[in-house]
Amino acid sequence: MTAISYHHTVNDLQGLDWSGAHPFARVEWFALLENSGLKPLLAMAQEGRAGIALPLRKGKDGLEALTNWYAFTWRELQTNGLANHTLLEELAEDLATHTHRVTFTKLPAEDGTLDRLSHAFHHTGWRVIVEPCDTNHVLHVAGRSYAEFFADRPGALRNTLKRKAKKVDVTLSTQFDAGQWVEYEAIYAESWKPEEGDPVLLRNFAINESEAGRYRFAIAHHDGAPVAAQFWTVDGGTAYIHKLAHRTDAQKLSPGTTLTAALFQRVIDTDGVEWVDFGTGDDPYKRDWMEQVRTRWRLTCLRAGSPLNWPYIAKAEIRKLVSRSNGV
Repeated sequence: MTAISYHHTVNDLQGLDWSGAHPFARVEWFALLENSGLKPLLAMAQEGRAGIALPLRKGKDGLEALTNWYAFTWRELQTNGLANHTLLEELAEDLATHTHRVTFTKLPAEDGTLDRLSHAFHHTGWRVIVEPCDTNHVLHVAGRSYAEFFADRPGALRNTLKRKAKKVDVTLSTQFDAGQWVEYEAIYAESWKPEEGDPVLLRNFAINESEAGRYRFAIAHHDGAPVAAQFWTVDGGTAYIHKLAHRTDAQKLSPGTTLTAALFQRVIDTDGVEWVDFGTGDDPYKRDWMEQVRTRWRLTCLRAGSPLNWPYIAKAEIRKLVSRSNGV
C-alpha cells in the first residue's frame, strides 16, 4: 500500500536508500538549499523500501521546484535509481488536493525526466504545458583522447592557447583547500561576473564534493598573483563545469583558456569522462569547447478546474493557435 506524506525538512527523508545519481538530485543538495534559507515542501510516495520524493517549495502561484541558480537541472529523488511510475502517478494525483499548480524548471529530457513527470501529471488529470526555458552546452567525448578532442577545436582557440599557456602557472587540485578557495573568491570579486548569489552555499557544496572525491579545481597565477580559477566536479562519467572566473585586468593573458584546457585534459585523459557539461546559459565562449546543445524545459501542471488557472490556460491556447498559424 502506498503512503503519501508531506514534509518541511530534508531531514525527514532519512531512512530510505536514495539513489544520488546526479549532483542536483541528492538529499545532500536539497539539504544545502534548505540550510541556505529556502523552505522546502517535500511530497513523498512510499511503498515498502521504494520511494519517490518531489522536492518543492511554495511559490507565488502554487508549488514550484526546489532549486536555485547553481543547479544545472532539477530531478525528483528516487530510491535505488529506479523510476517507479505508479508511485509518481499516485503522488501527482494526491498533489491535486494540495495545490492548483506545480511548476518544474530546468528539466532534462535526455534521461527521461521530462517525459516521466509530464506523463504522470497528465495521466492523473492535470493540464500540462511544456516550454523551453534554458540552454545546456555539452560535449560527448566519444572515446577521444584530449589531444584528439583539442585538435577539433577552432583554430583561433588553439592559437590562443599556444601563445598564452606559458604566461601563467597552473595548479590542479582534487581536494578542497581553504586558501585556494579564498583566492578564487578574490578573483571572482575582480572578474566580469555578477555578484555571487550565495557564496556560503557554493563553498559548502565544494567541500561536500571534495569529501566525496568528485572535486576538481584549477587556479592560475601570474608573477605569483592569482588571476583565474575554475571549479569542476566529476560525477558518474560526466564532468560538470560549475564556476569559472578571471580577473578583468588579466584578460590579455587568457588565463581562463589555459585553465579550461588543463581541466579538459585532466577529466578526459585521467578521469575518463564520457560527457562534459557546461551548465545552463548560451554564452558564446561555450561553443568553442562544446559540440552539442540540449534544451532545458519548464513543465507547468495545472488543475483545469481551478479558476486561478483559467487565465494561464487561455494564454497557452492563444500561443498554440499563433504557433499553428505561423507554421511552427
